Amino acid sequence: MRAEATQRVALVFSLLDANGNGVLDAEDFTLMGDRVVAAAPRSDDEAKDAMRAAFERYWLTLLAELDANGDGVISFEEYTACVLSPERFDATITAFAEALAILGDPDGDGLIERPDFMALMTAIGFEPGNIGALFDAFGPTAEDRVSVPTWVEGIRDYYAPDKAGIPGDHLVAGTESGSAA
Repeated sequence: MRAEATQRVALVFSLLDANGNGVLDAEDFTLMGDRVVAAAPRSDDEAKDAMRAAFERYWLTLLAELDANGDGVISFEEYTACVLSPERFDATITAFAEALAILGDPDGDGLIERPDFMALMTAIGFEPGNIGALFDAFGPTAEDRVSVPTWVEGIRDYYAPDKAGIPGDHLVAGTESGSAA
């Protein structure tokens, strides 16, 4: 497993811990889903519902895969074991990535505009400078937009334990390709 993957996952764990109690629980995913949906006021209800459902699936996958003691919480160690195992988590990440990208494309043209991208990624909790660097790394069009498939693939790559030097590394401050927060 690459150190970059561990750094990316550690950052996401800290962001998903929306209630700040040091573990992941159902409340975190409800809070995060509501926060992300609120950042997409131009998106339709179907896209918002799909995003909330993707957060719920994310939580339920973690719970089903990792909560062996039935305490209803996931520690950082448990989380790392699941999300860095593609065979256990790929379908959930793909559903999450597709829902997030569709939420960021309210007009349905297959392209995400920088302000929508920035709003969603800020709602998740990433730093604005790092978000801008990520958007630029995706190679936006002259109109300053990135394609839905580009963002979906970028999210999937973020969770890949064998990937390094990917656009998503810009979200982690202090990495070689990341910008400082």
